[in-house]
Amino acid sequence: MTTLIKGGTVVGPTGATRADVLIDGETVTALFAPGQAPDGPEIIDATGKYVIPGAVDAHTHMELPFGGTHASDTFDTGTRAAAIGGTTTIIDFAVQRYGEVVQDGLAAWHGKAEGNCHIDYAFHMILGGVGDESLKAMDQLVASEGISSFKLFMAYPGVFYSDDGQILRAMQKARDNGAMIMMHAENGPAIDVLVKQALERGETDPIHHGLTRPQELEAEATSRAIWLASVAADCPLYIVHLSASKALEQVAHARDRGRNVFAETCPQYLYLTLEDQLGAPGFEGAKWVCSTPLRSRHETHRADLWQGLRTNDLSVVSTDHCPFCFKDQKELGRGDFSRIPNGIGGVEHRVDLLYQGVVDGKLSLARWVETIATTPARMFGLYPRKGVIQPGSDADIVLYDPNGRTRISVETHHMNMDHSAWEGWEIDGRVDTVIARGEVIASGGEYTGRAGRGRYLKRGLSDYLI
Repeated sequence: MTTLIKGGTVVGPTGATRADVLIDGETVTALFAPGQAPDGPEIIDATGKYVIPGAVDAHTHMELPFGGTHASDTFDTGTRAAAIGGTTTIIDFAVQRYGEVVQDGLAAWHGKAEGNCHIDYAFHMILGGVGDESLKAMDQLVASEGISSFKLFMAYPGVFYSDDGQILRAMQKARDNGAMIMMHAENGPAIDVLVKQALERGETDPIHHGLTRPQELEAEATSRAIWLASVAADCPLYIVHLSASKALEQVAHARDRGRNVFAETCPQYLYLTLEDQLGAPGFEGAKWVCSTPLRSRHETHRADLWQGLRTNDLSVVSTDHCPFCFKDQKELGRGDFSRIPNGIGGVEHRVDLLYQGVVDGKLSLARWVETIATTPARMFGLYPRKGVIQPGSDADIVLYDPNGRTRISVETHHMNMDHSAWEGWEIDGRVDTVIARGEVIASGGEYTGRAGRGRYLKRGLSDYLI
């Protein structure tokens, strides 16, 4: 079956142009100047719409065990919500816990996802324990499983934490096999001291989650990760969910020196604040407990992060989608902020929230598409299959209506959460139609996709390595 997307403005990383897009089956086959396409295909009218590649969310946590509970979105509910919001590929994190075999952790995540995903998906691998066997497994996963990125934690001692020696060994292995090391960069042992001291003072409210994770401890860990990667012969390093100005300074300095250092941020750090959200009255702030935490509105973090996106010191916007319901999950931390499960749900809203940055003059159209689609696909070995509209690429395409309007609410979102971190927000734009591998799965507010149509993607190495 052939389909022609006609009358729209195609937006890619190099800019916007009027063009019609021909799809044959699951693949883009040609782009035509307006009016030059052959007759015959079924027509999708894109008049007045932007035609963009389906978004790639490179950081999600479906069903992640954390804090005595599990993230509330399954691969079914989470990928359905992602699809409705214009994301047609996710890269989730399979988990190796302490004492587990890496391949067993990966098999468990395949079991969660297989047959349940509405969109295509891939995996990173969290290494919960770095030793001889897990280092051997890194080679096997890169060579055979299509997993070319491994996440380590400088935070959460006793759960996911790796010390500097373990981090260095994993980085050396990644330098050998071409993989990317992804780093949760916060000084966990120091944070634990501050948390203990706060609780001893009776400071138990959610805002203290942010106050005990100061930006200096994010910046210190970011700098330390960058220097460890340097010792490992400039191992490729990707800092996840960067939230703070001082941490961004470390990344920018490394990139100015030509290092293989990259970073992402998330919508919550571009818009939300410690005072307005974490500091909400009573226990309400628990809804916005995440790590790294929201930062103070009295400092320059948000402006600096937007600037980092424009200068490419921040390469990607992901969600770190890790939702927990308020009732019975976030409430586990009443009276002790350290027991609040860490995570915010947002996989459905990233495309819209970043488009608001275009409306507000903070990003160009081309940079919008780069940060939500093209760069994550290139960063993590999915390009040019994903992240671009060109002949030979998968026909993952979103028609975006700049004249539409989106109001975000728990009453209308599709994530498996009993609240919204973005309740009442209104966006000057709207996802109109979502096409995944040539199939219209959402249009005009109606969802027509299905669980099980998403395929596992084996990834190659990053396009950005030197």
